[in-house]
Formats: sequence, C-alpha cells, structure tokens
Amino acid sequence: FVFSLIPIVFAFGAYEPKEGDLYFQSLPRNAVIDAIEGASESPYSHCGILVRKGGEWFVLEAIGPVREISLAKWIKQARDRHYDVFRLGEKHERHIPEFIKAARKYLGRPYDIRYRMDDEKIYCSELIFKGYRDATGEQLGKLVKFGDLKWERHVSIIIAIEGSIPVNRIMITPRHLSEAKQLEKVFSSKEKIRKKR
Repeated sequence: FVFSLIPIVFAFGAYEPKEGDLYFQSLPRNAVIDAIEGASESPYSHCGILVRKGGEWFVLEAIGPVREISLAKWIKQARDRHYDVFRLGEKHERHIPEFIKAARKYLGRPYDIRYRMDDEKIYCSELIFKGYRDATGEQLGKLVKFGDLKWERHVSIIIAIEGSIPVNRIMITPRHLSEAKQLEKVFSSKEKIRKKR
C-alpha cells in the first residue's frame, strides 16, 4: 500500500518532493509519544529532512541513531500513515545544500530520550535545528523551556526517564520547529493541501 501510494500522491502534482523539505508525523502511541505531543500541544512527535540518495528519496532522521531511511518506510512508521510537509521559503532555499551537509555530520549519533541540546546524543527536531543553525548561523523555530510546556499530566513518564522534572531545560519541539517563520506548509496527507511553487 505505502509503496503504491507515493507515486499516486506525487504523480498528480499534489506535491512534488524537493530536497530539504521537512517531514513531520505522529508516531504510534506510547507514554513517551503521548508526553511529547501532550506537553507541546502538538500534532507531531517526529520530524526529518528529505534527502536524495542514489536517485531515490530518503528521510534523514533521529529516531534511534541518526540515519537515513527510505521515504516509503518513513511514511509507514507514522500513525495512520499521516504526514505533513513544510518547505523553506524562496529566500532561504539557497541554504539547503549546506543545511543537509551540516545535518549529515550527526549521522550515527545515538538518540537522546532526555531531549537535551548537547551534541552527545540527538533527537529529531534537534537534528533539524542544529543542521540549519550550523549551516546558516540562524535559528529555525522557537526554543522553549520545558517548564513552560504542559507537562503536568505526564509526570510519571518524565520522572521515569529523567528522575526529576527538568523545568529549566531548553529544547526545540517538533511543533515549535514547524512554526518557524522560514517555513511554509506545502502538503498534508490528511488535509490534502495541494500547493506548488
């Protein structure tokens, strides 16, 4: 199903993939995913960068070790196979090659379940944020303080992971990344947004 879906979606001009597009999805529910989405009041719990490799589309992501996974498999891992696509605006497109190159420097880094902004371990929105920052010197999206999020209903899983509530931790969530002023939403598998540029 997934492999046949992709050409159909792309073939009719609904959305033409472009290297550097940012893909957002919700992963299957568990306590950690519910905490990510609930605390950040977000439809997204995961994101990655569309890259081209060997003539095929892959998504550069941090879900375990930072890796590149085929686009078809990336869509398949989403809850209900739903995903949204955001694209850098025209005046920011020139940064895409360096953006991807900078993000690829984190390949192989382990996943950061504690969502810290150091370089030892990397989480999904951090990978994108740091790739763009390293390439441009600019911030993509809004950094937030964990204590300002709606974390109260997820105390048990936070304590299990962290041992305490890291109220002062600065982070970049998938939601706050998707709201970056440099981005525009160009496709949604659910809303059938059809926009070409």
